Amino acid sequence: MKGLPICCFISRQHKHPSKRSEETMENPQLMSNSGCSENLNQAANIIVNHDFSNGLHSWHTNCCNGFVVLAECGDRGKPLSSSRSSGNYAVVTNRTECWQGLEQDITSRVLPGSTYSVSACVGVSGPLSGSTDVLATLKLENHGSATSYKLIGKTSVSKEKWEIVEGTFSLLAVPERLVFYLEGPSPGVELLIDSVVISCPSSSKSESASIGAGDNDIIINPKFEDGLNNWSGRGCKVALHDSMADGKIVPQSGKAFASATERTQNWNGIQQEITGRVQRKLAYSVAAVVRIFGNNVTTATVQATLWVQTPGRNDQYVGIANVQATDKDWVQLQGKFLLNGSPSKVVIYLEGPPPGTDLLVNSLFVKHAEKIPPSPAPVIENPDFGVNIITNSQLDDQTNGWFPLGNCNLSVGSGSPHILPPMARASLGVHEPLSGRYIHVKNRTQTWMGPAQMITDKVKLFLTYQVSAWVRIGSGANGPQNVNVALGVDNQWVNGGQVEINDDRWHEIGGSFRIEKQPSKVMVYIQGPGAGVDLMVAGVQIFPVNREARFKYLGHQADKIRKRDVVLKFSGAGSSSLSGTNVKVVQTQNSFPIGSCMSRTNIDNEDFINFFVKNFNWAVFGNELKWYWTEPQQGNLNYKDADDMVALCQKHNIETRGHCIFWEVQATVQQWIQALNKDDLMKAVQNRLTDLLTRYKGKFKHYDVNNEMLHGSYYQDRLGKDIRANMFKTANQLDPSATLFVNDYHVEDGCDTRSCPERYIEHILDLQEQGAPVGGIGIQGHIDNPVGPVVCTALDKLGILGLPIWFTELDVSSINEHVRGEDLEVMLREAFAHPAVEGIMLWGFWELFMSRDNAHLVNAEGDVNETGKRFLALKHEWLSHARGQVDVQGQFNFRGFHGKYAVEIDTPSKKIVKTFVVDKGDTPLV
Repeated sequence: MKGLPICCFISRQHKHPSKRSEETMENPQLMSNSGCSENLNQAANIIVNHDFSNGLHSWHTNCCNGFVVLAECGDRGKPLSSSRSSGNYAVVTNRTECWQGLEQDITSRVLPGSTYSVSACVGVSGPLSGSTDVLATLKLENHGSATSYKLIGKTSVSKEKWEIVEGTFSLLAVPERLVFYLEGPSPGVELLIDSVVISCPSSSKSESASIGAGDNDIIINPKFEDGLNNWSGRGCKVALHDSMADGKIVPQSGKAFASATERTQNWNGIQQEITGRVQRKLAYSVAAVVRIFGNNVTTATVQATLWVQTPGRNDQYVGIANVQATDKDWVQLQGKFLLNGSPSKVVIYLEGPPPGTDLLVNSLFVKHAEKIPPSPAPVIENPDFGVNIITNSQLDDQTNGWFPLGNCNLSVGSGSPHILPPMARASLGVHEPLSGRYIHVKNRTQTWMGPAQMITDKVKLFLTYQVSAWVRIGSGANGPQNVNVALGVDNQWVNGGQVEINDDRWHEIGGSFRIEKQPSKVMVYIQGPGAGVDLMVAGVQIFPVNREARFKYLGHQADKIRKRDVVLKFSGAGSSSLSGTNVKVVQTQNSFPIGSCMSRTNIDNEDFINFFVKNFNWAVFGNELKWYWTEPQQGNLNYKDADDMVALCQKHNIETRGHCIFWEVQATVQQWIQALNKDDLMKAVQNRLTDLLTRYKGKFKHYDVNNEMLHGSYYQDRLGKDIRANMFKTANQLDPSATLFVNDYHVEDGCDTRSCPERYIEHILDLQEQGAPVGGIGIQGHIDNPVGPVVCTALDKLGILGLPIWFTELDVSSINEHVRGEDLEVMLREAFAHPAVEGIMLWGFWELFMSRDNAHLVNAEGDVNETGKRFLALKHEWLSHARGQVDVQGQFNFRGFHGKYAVEIDTPSKKIVKTFVVDKGDTPLV
């Protein structure tokens, strides 16, 4: 991971947009810390990022600007407390009103009736003689009533000295929104904040740290010890049992269990209202013990769901978790949820089995989710990057080390390529030539038969392995054949790469894998052609990848395509005397599009919005623009959610992608659409195009016109091949300003022949031949264990079309945050360094609001994890800064990334700040 910047500079304008002043570029006057207590109590502190060690994360400036000075920026004297690891402090600047300062939302972390003590170390800097007051204040907001303010404490502060502002507060009821903030100095005076502690001494750590940490705090009567009190049936009846089925079913624990019976719908089940017992922006864990009974159903899905009602909005149904339940044993269902908004009603219920089947529940617990410390970065001894773990890959010893999987025969032939496949060469560089020998597999009676080798003792956990081989098939094949390198990891099948072959040439196969849990057995094997078709395999390579070496190469590539030479010329009266004048250039924003997915519920969470606006310049909606969302029943249109999200993006100057107009996979198509005849379906398609693109004309820069056409064909099957091109043509007529994209998955990872680059190219060319104005190529990027050369090869192939390529739904997944961060860095660097790629969209970043587990950058309650830190460090790396002096020609030259800049010039008489933009270009920008 690259080092964090020495000074973390953050600027926000909440209500009054203005240019950042020249003063914010300088560190404020440094002060002694003699006025601060050595003993700030940090026990059970409810303030997130209390010492600004993570910049301004979770803090918000109130109509002013702010930045953080890190400990390394200057000698501040000894730290305030020996227990503090950081010497950072926040600077609140551009203050035009006394009430402007720094604030943090603490709604979800305050308990009614508890007494909290407040202690903040503060100072001031700037145009001030004498002293000024600094105040600690609470802001209380409730829907439908006026905002109220509560003064906690006040202290008098003068320059060059830190002081403590202290006080206490207690609330009989917690408002819908509770904000703590520091304010007070005169306009123009900078407010400095070293640390903030709000703790509840009267509570033990376990009490103050957990709302509902006790089993009974959220769910009342969770084990039915009080009968069915507080429980009810959701569209069905509930009953209490001590046993069923002549004593064959008894509780797993406790004395009783409940059943949801006389169920006529899948959603029928058992429920409990938990309104008022759960708080927004807190993560809750759910654990239930369930099974099913009756109607000759032996296995069925049981799901925990939240039904949420919010004033002025449609009801929400939040899926928490599901499990395959049986009629034989009790099973445990586990999951987590978080509410972003302030609901008027919350009900949790269990549902899922087919109608007529009873749903049995032994217990259901909901409690504040425990924060589990992240795993450390894996330490891998002797990774042996680039070393092949395959025995006898050159077949010098005939087939020793290999064995036939199934009743096939292995022999050795000669005549295979003598060079490594290109993707392996890109990773390994110079390598010894191959022997030209290959394994010939005959008498194959099943597709899975082929050469195999045990590699259990050679695979190391958390290392990413690249897979490479030459493969060929014999005669007699009936159509194209898939050949796959596979791994059997205990009882699981892992894809190591595959290729489609329809001729008698040698083909490269490439892929990757990683194992994160200790297996007892790992076998690699090559399989795939139909029964009776011979398989030939040569030069099998499986080796761990050195990602750092690739990163250095990509850094040089990015410098070539994402930067431009800039010449700043200084002219005007007395310009000849400017030689030697100090110049400082700071890039404020990289123009390369990096965006993320969001949902409507996310925008009710201020912390989510703060992170989004600060770190992304593009947005895509996860579901809210899809047809099944905007028209769930025919004629029942719902655009309010999308309208709210568009308005938010426009407010913050964030560009948007429209995902998606249609989705070709049948499982995503509403039942009312599937019930239409052909003529009515054609009318519905036309109405969908007209409604959507007329309503949002000019508001979406991109549209994914018909999602995943390589993996589905619903509209084409119903309406004919021309419908796909016609969708593009009509969309272009209705909104000519939007770039129209194809969009599909598994394009970049070598593990799906249906969407390999060659297939994707054929698909795009076919659409263009029919007149479809395809303007961009969308690669979703839901990838596992990315390897740079494999990804780059796919981009190179697609790049020949000359269309802009976007990663449209990028996410990576690993249980280890450090490994996940490295995976994400692989993908971001490969995209940023490739000339054909023009943008990257993450498919979310906030825990519990992503389609994949263990893929988040920010934990549920707002803490940036190791993956997020890697992302932020990379974004910082892609900002250019320069310092120097004006030369004798009155010029200052530098090379920087494309984007927005501020230049500061110190002349003998004044300091001047100007802004400019560096656009793409091959010649120097003057």
